[in-house]
Amino acid sequence: MALVHSFEKVGNKLFKYRGQIPYILFLMAIPVIYLKSYQHYFESEKFRWILLAVSVLVSFSGQIVRAIAVGTSNKNTSGRNTEEQIADALNTKGIYSMLRHPLYLGNYLMWIGIVLYVGSVYFFVIVSLLFWIYYERIMFAEERYLERKFGEKYVEWSNSIPAFIPSMKNYQKSSIPFSLKTVLRREYPGISATILSFLFVEILRNLFHQHPFEWTNCYTILIIVALLISLILRSLKHYTKILTEEDRS
Repeated sequence: MALVHSFEKVGNKLFKYRGQIPYILFLMAIPVIYLKSYQHYFESEKFRWILLAVSVLVSFSGQIVRAIAVGTSNKNTSGRNTEEQIADALNTKGIYSMLRHPLYLGNYLMWIGIVLYVGSVYFFVIVSLLFWIYYERIMFAEERYLERKFGEKYVEWSNSIPAFIPSMKNYQKSSIPFSLKTVLRREYPGISATILSFLFVEILRNLFHQHPFEWTNCYTILIIVALLISLILRSLKHYTKILTEEDRS
C-alpha cells in the first residue's frame, strides 16, 4: 500500500476514536503524578496559583478557539460525527481563513492546559509529540476527503492557509453570525470534562503527596458545577427547542 493511502487509512481509523484521547491522558497522568516530586509546589503558594492560572488560561483559550469555529460554521461542517468524514459545505472564512484545523488546535490547547497543570515538562513534551503524530494523520485523511469532494476550490484555499498555526495574512470576516446557542448545544461536554480533568489532577496530586489526604468543599462544589452544566444543557438540547437553530448543525 502506498504511503499516502496508508496515512489516509490510519487517519480515518484514528478519526473514529479521537474522543478517547482524554481517557488516555488520564491513564498517562497517573504514574507521572505519582512519581513526580511536588515539594516546591506545596511549599510555594504563589507558584501554585501561577501554575493554575496559566494552565486554566491555556485550556480556556482552547475553548474559545473551538467556540469561534463551532459558532460560525456552516451546517454539517466541523461536526461531532465519529463514524466518518462529513462536509456538505466548505468553511473558508472567519477563523478558517486563519488556519485549516481550528477545532484540532482548540483540542490541543484544551488538553495541554491540563497537562501543564500536572507540572512536568517531560509530560508536556511527550503529550505534545503524541498529539501531533495522532492528529497529523487525522488531518491528512480529512484533507484528502475534502480535496476529493470540493476539488480545485479546496486545493486553492488550502494552499494559502496554514494547517495548525494561525496567520492573519489572509483573514476574511465570516459571513455567518456567531451563535452562542450552537456553542452551548455542542460544546457543553468539553466544558464539563475540562473542569473535572483539572479536579482529577488536583485530587490525585494531593492523594499521592499530601498526608493525610483531605477532601475539601471546593472539590464537591466543582463536581456539582460540572455535572449541572452537563445536566442543564443536555436537557435543554434534548427536551426543549431553546438551543435549536435553523441551518446550524
